Amino acid sequence: MTAATLITVAPTGAEVEKAAVPALPVTLDELVATAKECESVGASVVHVHIRDDEARPTLDLGRLRDTVAALRESTDLIVQLSSGGAVTDPEANRLAVLDAAPEMASCTMGTVNFGDDVFMNRWEFIVDLHTRMQERTVVPEYEIFDLGQLTTLERLLNSHGLPHGRHVHVDLVMGVPGGMPGTPAALVACAAALRDLPEGTTFSATGIGRSTLPVMLASLAAGGHLRVGMEDTVTYAKGQPVESNAQLVARAAAFARLAQRPPLTPGEARALLGVPSRA
Repeated sequence: MTAATLITVAPTGAEVEKAAVPALPVTLDELVATAKECESVGASVVHVHIRDDEARPTLDLGRLRDTVAALRESTDLIVQLSSGGAVTDPEANRLAVLDAAPEMASCTMGTVNFGDDVFMNRWEFIVDLHTRMQERTVVPEYEIFDLGQLTTLERLLNSHGLPHGRHVHVDLVMGVPGGMPGTPAALVACAAALRDLPEGTTFSATGIGRSTLPVMLASLAAGGHLRVGMEDTVTYAKGQPVESNAQLVARAAAFARLAQRPPLTPGEARALLGVPSRA
């Protein structure tokens, strides 16, 4: 079990509508302000989706570059761009996310039903994304929506080598309709399967919606790390809307301290994940 806890904040996502959740950060200024608040209460990584002027999900490369630059200038957080985008985004646009030069990017390990939609991740696309990250020295976070995708990750690493930084870190995305459930039992099953991956592999866990708390507590108990944020949940408790991403990060940090695994600083997170220091 690790002695401290990596906390990633996913502040926006591509599914939640600003009109329904006014506190959702969608402009660059809102995103930077959110990132600074979350860093101050325990986050060390920010997982970024961006929106256009109408608050719709976009992978516009100019906006992505501006976002990476602003977050790097304003915070010490590790900037991790989503290569998933929205489920309707074409593969070419998702690969082009790397042109914005993030420090990290997500790399999803398989296709999954996503509510009424399908989040498509073909094997050839996964290999292309993984190898481009190696070439561009971008550290991946391998996103896992179902147990079998850990076997896909094992196949990927065996066939195409370790990621840049040589540390394997996965995020278990739990509770998506169509993916694995957000339950302690499912997390334990994934933690057991992780033993087949390279020594030192670490994992975070994300509980969607009402699965947020059980997944958070189970991950801490199993030696894992945490991802929270308004991408994944907009209800703090039954009948109580989330006020801000910092509110969710602060709760995660409090649980981590109760588990005697306090939050990692951004510098400590870089050392864990193999992300180079900006200095």
